[in-house]
Amino acid sequence: MRMRYLTTAQDIGELGFIKSLCEANGIVCVFQDEHVSSLYPGVLDLCCQVMVDESDWERAKTLISRLRLPIREVAPSP
Repeated sequence: MRMRYLTTAQDIGELGFIKSLCEANGIVCVFQDEHVSSLYPGVLDLCCQVMVDESDWERAKTLISRLRLPIREVAPSP
């Protein structure tokens, strides 16, 4: 299994969401530096890197890109 870098989680919440999203779609993922950010809270350079199998990379990238779509506000109906 050859692993490929997918993304870097910005915080523990995003990491949990990415992990859940990958597992729900049958994508095996590995986390580098998963616990380092808890040792040094607020240091963004130490965030966790998410790695996936090279054969799942394209599908995982699509899922993650949907996760990070900008949120737009919708005006309430009159």
